[in-house]
Amino acid sequence: MRAKILLVLLCPLALCGALLALGLTLPVPYLGRDYVLTLRLPDTHGAEDLPPVQGPMDRSRPLVVIDAGHGGRDPGASAGGIEEKRLVLALAQALRDRLLEEGGVRVAMTRDDDSFRILSERPEVARRLDADLFISIHADSSAEDSPVQGASIYTLSSKASSEAAARFAERENDADRLNGVDVADTDSEVSSILVELSQRRVQEKSEEFARLIMREGEGRLQFNPQPRRSAALAVLRAPDLPAVLYEAGFLTDPSDAARLVSPEGRRRFADTMARAIRIYFARQTPVG
Repeated sequence: MRAKILLVLLCPLALCGALLALGLTLPVPYLGRDYVLTLRLPDTHGAEDLPPVQGPMDRSRPLVVIDAGHGGRDPGASAGGIEEKRLVLALAQALRDRLLEEGGVRVAMTRDDDSFRILSERPEVARRLDADLFISIHADSSAEDSPVQGASIYTLSSKASSEAAARFAERENDADRLNGVDVADTDSEVSSILVELSQRRVQEKSEEFARLIMREGEGRLQFNPQPRRSAALAVLRAPDLPAVLYEAGFLTDPSDAARLVSPEGRRRFADTMARAIRIYFARQTPVG
């Protein structure tokens, strides 16, 4: 019994001595040393968790981030043995390959395999890479008694845009710059106004790109009768990043499904989107 009591008393002293010897203590004024074990946790927002940027080494070249929706434990919609997560990844890879083949544009993907990213991470990846355009690719399904087909293009709704801008301003009023505007020394009210103005400009660019997809896709892609839509989608809420969500079609529609899984369907999609992207970037380039 005495041996056990002695062991209990000596263990804390031995532990403190080990911490001191290993330098794992913190100095505390007036108290000498505070024997606290400190561990350095990995930085969850470090560069190591960002996807690689492919294409030209010239950082002045525009960067588009392609987001294949869902992935991993989240399969998305499914019908006829087709999973949305696999279909949209194939479309995203086809678009990436076409852009890299034509050159002049840098490309990154939020996922290039069957991995999972939460919604908020997807546009944040693009923001941290300082992307110029964000494209999220999805597919859809419908009930059997309400057949519907064709692609749709979503941009952020005006109401959702204002709400997103307000939340972003509240969270990041201490940011140095936003969309090229210096907001480091502004108060919260002015900063909120600058964020909302930035969001409006971004919305205009997003809608311009959506119109280009429609124009370039005419006669090449199958669009829904009402293809242009707006919604409060989480992946579109970055206030300083032009973004669209492209719903490629409905897996529950046989013709849509056959088109989307075919090599020809992927080629038409990649060709159309690549043209729209290049025209969009050409329009953003200052003349003179």
